[in-house]
Amino acid sequence: MAPAAPGPMYGKDEKALCFHHELLYEAKVLDSRHTDQNDKKSPYEYKVHYKGWKNTWDDWVPQDRLRKYNDENLELSKNLRQEMNAQRRAAAKPMTATVTRKRDLNTGSARGSEERSAPTAQTRGTKRGREYEGIDKIFMPDSLKAILVDDWEKVTRENRLVPLPSKTPVAQFLADYSASEGAKRREGSAEADILEEVIAGVKEYFNKSIGRILLYRFERPQWSDIHAQLNKGTGDLTGKLPTDIYGAVSRLREELHKMTQWLSKNAGSYLSQEYEQPTQDYIDRVK
Repeated sequence: MAPAAPGPMYGKDEKALCFHHELLYEAKVLDSRHTDQNDKKSPYEYKVHYKGWKNTWDDWVPQDRLRKYNDENLELSKNLRQEMNAQRRAAAKPMTATVTRKRDLNTGSARGSEERSAPTAQTRGTKRGREYEGIDKIFMPDSLKAILVDDWEKVTRENRLVPLPSKTPVAQFLADYSASEGAKRREGSAEADILEEVIAGVKEYFNKSIGRILLYRFERPQWSDIHAQLNKGTGDLTGKLPTDIYGAVSRLREELHKMTQWLSKNAGSYLSQEYEQPTQDYIDRVK
């Protein structure tokens, strides 16, 4: 006998959070139904009522717009609202952008601009400029910002390096995060598939970009040495990828929000607190 199709993820009268454009709002599930009434295997959609809104706003929404009402998603809702308010304030002021961090956390990276200089007219519209678009839309907890500033100081000011291979590389961070977050998502659901795709995409981006985008100038000779060992195909690094070597210093904006929040709460396990003094020969190579 074939197993019964899974029921709706959200029950009648259940409190939930629902996306409306860019923000999450508290809502109550009024009803559920299959998107195709003639196909009992089709996805569910839900009729929701937004708290504090008139009934005329009640709407049928797909399941991927709903989120469980829990502390984690409430924090996400709060962060999205903070970002929206910050963007509105910025839009009302003259443009005074400053480059803050270079290494973008969604890729397990997290370095800051070495020069700390304001963008010039010549940099606007360039490829590198486009790579920064959207980074400021990812909420970064203050505790994580402090760690990244300290990292910037250690590498660019003190000329120190993080020992490689990392004891907790990006691949381990992504695997641990996937296990933690995946346990909250129903197997086979769209949310579970999205998580899997994002993890794979972040890993691929990191492996492709590590040598070109994600490192400070002072770290690049170290990468060149690692890259040479990887190409040899012999030794301790045989069969490894950059995500197996570099530590995490760092849908999908929402998934990246959650990932940085989780990293912030577990920073002690993944962000290196050890730095080593390179040889004078190494320093000379960078100059």
